[in-house]
Amino acid sequence: MTSEKIRKIFIHYYKKAGHIEVPSSSLWPQDDPSVLLTTAGMQQFKPFFLGAKNTQQIYNSQKLVSIQKCFRTSDIDQVGDNIHNTFFEMLGNFSFNLYFKNEAIKYAWIFLKSELRINLKKLWATYYSGDSNSKKDIETYNIWLKYLPKEKIIEFGKSENWWGPPGKTGPCGPCSEIHYDFTGQPCELKDKCLPNCRCGRFMELWNLVFMQFNLDEKKKLTALPTKNIDTGMGLERLALILQKKENIFATDLFKPLLLQIKKDKQFGYLGTMEDDVRSKIAADHLKGSVFLLADGISFSNKEQGYILRRIFRRALDQFIYNDINVSEYADCVIKIYQDQYHDLKTHENTIKSQMARELIAYKKILDLDVFQIVSKLKNIQLNNTKKEPQLSQQHISAEEAFILYSTYGISSDRLHRKGFDFNQAEFDKKIAEHQHLSRADVKSKFGGHGINSSEWTAKEKNQITKYHTATHLLHQALREILGNHVRQQGSDINLERLRFDFEHPGKISEEEKNKIENLVNKKIKEALPINCQNMTYTEAVKNGALAFFKEKYPEKVKVYSIGDFSKEICGGPHVKNTNELGLFKITTEKSSSAGIRRIKAILQ
Repeated sequence: MTSEKIRKIFIHYYKKAGHIEVPSSSLWPQDDPSVLLTTAGMQQFKPFFLGAKNTQQIYNSQKLVSIQKCFRTSDIDQVGDNIHNTFFEMLGNFSFNLYFKNEAIKYAWIFLKSELRINLKKLWATYYSGDSNSKKDIETYNIWLKYLPKEKIIEFGKSENWWGPPGKTGPCGPCSEIHYDFTGQPCELKDKCLPNCRCGRFMELWNLVFMQFNLDEKKKLTALPTKNIDTGMGLERLALILQKKENIFATDLFKPLLLQIKKDKQFGYLGTMEDDVRSKIAADHLKGSVFLLADGISFSNKEQGYILRRIFRRALDQFIYNDINVSEYADCVIKIYQDQYHDLKTHENTIKSQMARELIAYKKILDLDVFQIVSKLKNIQLNNTKKEPQLSQQHISAEEAFILYSTYGISSDRLHRKGFDFNQAEFDKKIAEHQHLSRADVKSKFGGHGINSSEWTAKEKNQITKYHTATHLLHQALREILGNHVRQQGSDINLERLRFDFEHPGKISEEEKNKIENLVNKKIKEALPINCQNMTYTEAVKNGALAFFKEKYPEKVKVYSIGDFSKEICGGPHVKNTNELGLFKITTEKSSSAGIRRIKAILQ
């Protein structure tokens, strides 16, 4: 069964059961500062789980189904085995205060039995064993007794059978997992060889989450206003079973890409076990890079761009030689997925150009004499400590390895391949600390929802509102002066200025900058009215509204029009007329990262 057919059968099954299909949100969760990337199917529905929004009002239903693009780096070191990857598709069904445990389990069982005809003898189930803060889930155990013998229903603690939240805070709850038994034969652990055993006998297939609680910043659990269902089943793992393959990389979701890598002379495939692992890592990371780029993320040393750079360069590190035609790999990924995700083809040129530029930048780094850089680092350390160095040149500290990565972009894989030895665990810890600081920086900004708007004065609220409208004017002016290739990459607004990042291949000339400024000010002087219309996302795009992120668009969206000049999907707020803005002035224009320009501007 092809992956395309699996998607169709899943959606059809749940739509037949009264669920409304919701398209995948972006991998870049623009309005959720708790995470850098979309890691689960439930993320776009967090406001519904928390009771902040009502699905009945937006979707006219309390039952939803989706196929969500997801990206996780938590298992990145396991990529290369049979079942782990960073980018994946999550098949999920959701209920918001309608059905709960009994129906969720019944839906899943019938789907596996009747729609997919999976061998039921290979299925096991797990449930939550409870702890001092939350009760044992006896209800779920009793439900599973309708479908499985008791010896195939196993209890586990919070590490295995408690889901979420996806960030540090948010919706969470006990879960029940369905596991697939590949061999039916226990390992040397014998009776203790159960689901979650690391021997390879079992694979987690489907996670049914009973979303009952919210975890706050003080680590306190409180009951959610409603009882909800959130399930997730990895398409890649399901395809492995239904296509009767030995690993996910042999399925139709990976096979064309993997074959292309192995045939590439730049890769240097000799058929060894190490080569097989290298090829899987390269395939996974190249695919992930294409999807991150398609969703508007650009290579950088911070936040989402940092993750993109890390996985793309790690993919390149798997190749023995450096003259890689990255466009061919982008073509391969797009061909595999273009029927499901049309935006891949739409942004094909941007994806390829950014990958090509990043390859050139990385090749310059690879030409550096790493040994010479390490020697300089050790000399600096020696001068600071006044001590004799205790280690050989081949052995470096985790701190030095991190400096080589953060300053020069040399990955840990590449350092190991060059013969350098360092504490990988300490290096990973420093990476995690760096990511934590980046995430904290995001939350401190307006764009990261770090400001408590309830504490603003009326004057302050009006001044942000003004900059928000000015950002729309700037966006359209850039597209008219520079071209329609201009694509928003992010924005940040505070009480003093606006900042706008966008795709553009080169520096903006003084003449172009003046034209942009003049056009914005012209539209301000024309006293254009700002109107808001509610319509479906599809209608909005057909009517010419700009919509680059698609992060959490519900079925109904708001479209803000500034006269006949600008039209964008946006949540607001905006002024009523452009004559409220004053004089628009660009203060700086510079490069933010490869292919991305940054403008800062003020209103006077």
